[in-house]
Amino acid sequence: MNFSEKLKEIRKKEGISQEQLAEKIGVSRQAITKWETGKGLPDVENMVIIAEIFKTTIDELLMNSITKETPETFVYTSETIYDIDCEKHFDVNIGSAAAIMLSSGDDEKLHVKLSSETIENLGSMYKIKLDDRKNKLDVICLNKNKLSRYEAEESLAVEIILPNKYSDHCEIAASVKLLEISNLHLNRLEYDGAAEQVLISDSSGSLEFTAKTDYEITVDKVTGRLEINQWKAKTIIHIPEENMVTVRNKGRKCNVYYVKEGKTAECENAVDSENEISISGIFSELVVDLLP
Repeated sequence: MNFSEKLKEIRKKEGISQEQLAEKIGVSRQAITKWETGKGLPDVENMVIIAEIFKTTIDELLMNSITKETPETFVYTSETIYDIDCEKHFDVNIGSAAAIMLSSGDDEKLHVKLSSETIENLGSMYKIKLDDRKNKLDVICLNKNKLSRYEAEESLAVEIILPNKYSDHCEIAASVKLLEISNLHLNRLEYDGAAEQVLISDSSGSLEFTAKTDYEITVDKVTGRLEINQWKAKTIIHIPEENMVTVRNKGRKCNVYYVKEGKTAECENAVDSENEISISGIFSELVVDLLP
């Protein structure tokens, strides 16, 4: 069952009308209709509210749904597959896109798949340029026909599957609305750029995010280090309270706050030397939202 079907089912089961649900969330009735007809997804903040209203989890409502829905929604696709025969440092430049889905794969290949509901001839619109130099592979998504940033951020999805056997370090530069990291296992991932929503599940290793814009991150648990490096920006991290780890403030004039059920809360820092969340940079905020 996908998200739209699930939302409609649990709303009716609880005897709540679209108007009542819209009022509880603080959106229009048209937004509820859009979500229930599969024409869009709520942002992470609204997803958290929906989960609280229906006493369920974000993983149930969103993470699983996105993974299942993605392959069914795209009409046009173009895939590049490249054989990898040794450990690589992947340096990936995507540019602008609506979404990036990043994961580890079992075969010894790099997969870069472009998908869209509206952009025809993706193979001629974009070119995946590969520059293989010993232990480093540069991957560049070239916009050959100068598609506007607005259209790319509305219509283009990029799926990247790294070979689990040969992946140690990956750097990604991009600007997207959604970054989904699922089943990713490597030593270090560095993401440099904008991402309105970040979803992290079933992944391990050090993850670093760098930007001058805000992040909203939902994570099932931290296995390794989750590092935020920002300049005059804010990051909200939604994490189940039971999976809370050590939080460190490594920045200059940065602040860390804890929130629980929409209210500021006190939190005893978990004693964990291996798994942690940290904020660095300057004049930035980290808000840790503890989910029940």
